[in-house]
Amino acid sequence: MNRRLLRHSFSLLNVDHVRLDQKWNYKHVISPYYRLYYIDEGEGFISGAHQKLKLEPGYIYLIPSFTIFNMQCPSYLSQYFIQFFEESPDGISLFQNNRTLVKLKASELDIANFKRLLHINPGRGINRSDNPKVYEKNVYYKEYQELNNRQSDAFYMETQGILLQLLSRFLPASPSPLPQSQPIPSKMLDVMSYIQMHLKQPLTVAQLAKRVNQHPDYFSREFLKYTGVRPLHYIHEKRIERAQYLITTTNMPYSEIASETGFDSLPHFSKIFRKVTGSTPNSYRKQHQSVNTI
Repeated sequence: MNRRLLRHSFSLLNVDHVRLDQKWNYKHVISPYYRLYYIDEGEGFISGAHQKLKLEPGYIYLIPSFTIFNMQCPSYLSQYFIQFFEESPDGISLFQNNRTLVKLKASELDIANFKRLLHINPGRGINRSDNPKVYEKNVYYKEYQELNNRQSDAFYMETQGILLQLLSRFLPASPSPLPQSQPIPSKMLDVMSYIQMHLKQPLTVAQLAKRVNQHPDYFSREFLKYTGVRPLHYIHEKRIERAQYLITTTNMPYSEIASETGFDSLPHFSKIFRKVTGSTPNSYRKQHQSVNTI
């Protein structure tokens, strides 16, 4: 058996069948896990920086981890949804270079897989709220992952198999060359995820090094070794990626975007933005203003 088939595993967070209304209207959502939808009734929308997809019956949708998007229900929407973490020994996601929203016509097997996953994983819905800011918390992640540990081996393996089948629908059929990078240690992966989810908060090398119990100098060298850039450079890149999204999909003032992406002042934001993109925020907005906002 080709060993690459065993490189990725998945930890189920949530699966449920829900009926949504106009309250399901959230912008600038970014999650550390994947989302899969199957729509059986109604209408809704999900949109990214340069695309807008209609949620309609008979289709399945994929939102890869760390993909910023908006979601909206004008009136009524009935959907099956699955949320799950991806794990790989080298830290390279199946969708590392393609973090876009994807829509496919659902097959009978797809629909059966959604329903079967829900059947063998009861009680995995989100009962607190449909607002990501409410339910996206580490304490809840741990709570749901503990349910995975309590699963029987049979249902655990079947859950993995169903997730693999559903994800395979969104991958190209032709083989692609395997990345040659060395595996990224779990401590570095933890830091990278932490940065992605806390861009608005103050982030320092000392703080990140403390998180993984390393000396700042050693941590910085290790981060460079496995990512190719220093921690501060990585933080700046991810903040500017978020800023680019907000610039092209909203009319937020630059001062608000600077605050939303963790910069302490507009001049500092503008300086780093130009350094990373080669353009000023204003020029970038004029060139890339998206029509796909909701």
